Amino acid sequence: QVQLVESGGGLVQSGGSLRLSCAASGSISSVTNMGWYRQAPGKQRELVAVITSGGGTNYADSVKGRFTISRDNAKNTVSLQMNSLRPEDTAVYYCYAYVLSRTWLNYWGQGTQVTVSS
Repeated sequence: QVQLVESGGGLVQSGGSLRLSCAASGSISSVTNMGWYRQAPGKQRELVAVITSGGGTNYADSVKGRFTISRDNAKNTVSLQMNSLRPEDTAVYYCYAYVLSRTWLNYWGQGTQVTVSS
């Protein structure tokens, strides 16, 4: 079993910052990509940022220059520093990790709410 536990969501004013964290635990042999998706009410889930085990990153155009993803391979954690937040960033944020346990699978966190007030 593999579990991903997120923390750090909340309510912030426009222009503010939040940091999300996610820790993977359980029967883990290896982890490759880790990242964050988000889903706003009435919208499809969208990729926010992804980071490879080697540190390569990719961001959605809407968050480039404002969000920074990082990870600690030794601890199997991934973080998302979100600056200059906008009301349109309001969503439930989900972390994910591509994990080798018995087999390679994508695992997901339970989601954490981020609300940006104008």
